[in-house]
Amino acid sequence: MADPDQTLTDVVIDEPRWEAAGLVAISARAAEATLRHLDIDPGAYEIAVLGCDDTRISALNADFRDKSQATNVLSWPSDDRAADVPGTRPAPPCDMDAELGDIAISYDTCVAEAAAQGKSLADHTTHLMVHGVLHLLGYDHIRDEDATLMETTEVQILGKLGIASPY
Repeated sequence: MADPDQTLTDVVIDEPRWEAAGLVAISARAAEATLRHLDIDPGAYEIAVLGCDDTRISALNADFRDKSQATNVLSWPSDDRAADVPGTRPAPPCDMDAELGDIAISYDTCVAEAAAQGKSLADHTTHLMVHGVLHLLGYDHIRDEDATLMETTEVQILGKLGIASPY
């Protein structure tokens, strides 16, 4: 377990419904499970998380990705950690890079997706947080080989958390 005096995730709740949904605990659990699965010490790193709504994430998506629509989760790695060879694991972050990056997650989209997929909001949010943390660590799904690696890694992490494969 991470050092109790140091919080891996620093969560800002912009959408109050995230409070009742338990985003603070879900974020910490998902981030810690992801780092531990990859043999990375969770106590050495920080991730900023913004729990927002569709309006806020739409604006962020437009500003950073030129897509003026809501999405479920966005991530901004503090450094480019992508692997050079498709389908290979990115190198772990260096000890000097304590801030892994930022994640924003939309309540409205998460609730709609969870309902459409017949999943609990907690399980779907956990999956999206694992997905976001993997992006911060250099994982991606643009190239087929990288998508396979990322999805396989997500399924393994979620399995350890008792959550069924989302794929």
